[in-house]
Amino acid sequence: MTEKPVKGMLTGPVTILNWSYTRTDISRQEQAFQIALALRDEVADLEAAGAKVIQVDEPALREGLPLKPQRWSEYLSWAVDAFRLATAVAQPQTQIHTHMCYCEFGDIIKDIERLDADVISIENSRSNNQTLREITEGGYSHQVGNGVYDIHSPVVPTTEQILQQLRTGVANLPVKQIWVNPDCGLKTRRWEEVIPSIKNMVDAAKILREEVNITKGD
Repeated sequence: MTEKPVKGMLTGPVTILNWSYTRTDISRQEQAFQIALALRDEVADLEAAGAKVIQVDEPALREGLPLKPQRWSEYLSWAVDAFRLATAVAQPQTQIHTHMCYCEFGDIIKDIERLDADVISIENSRSNNQTLREITEGGYSHQVGNGVYDIHSPVVPTTEQILQQLRTGVANLPVKQIWVNPDCGLKTRRWEEVIPSIKNMVDAAKILREEVNITKGD
């Protein structure tokens, strides 16, 4: 229906598991892998249909952490493996994205990096750049879509406000590591709020490209 690039969207296996009433006759790890295998088929189908970018969201990754920290390593090991099982079917030229929304990153940043997603989009403006700082301090090496405006507010951000948020991102990460996106999805907003916000976001990205002297393809 379009010649423009299309991003395929899926909910990740660990988030589906953590937000569901799970079975009690088999382990949560086994259930996560079974869900991952089903999602793996979805990833392959999206790719076959022409999707060049596929996003597998895992906002509930941290929610599943056991209460006892000494059990975190075991959980994160199979949780990350479940994500990779779902996404590893994609060809090298297909970009794999993930999104973790309102999640604290600092103490599990290395596990998040092990997801091996090409790009992670994060809530950032609502937390006043706390997530961005955690990613920077953790030495995260993959690309980052640091959210540039709060989608839970009906206020339409100005181009200058978004530009300032982008400048904060560039001050913390190499510019070629940064993507431009809102904090999260837009389903809570009306069209009269979404359209001008996205236009301002695009304008801000264009201004920043000129400031740092990069081309659109970079």
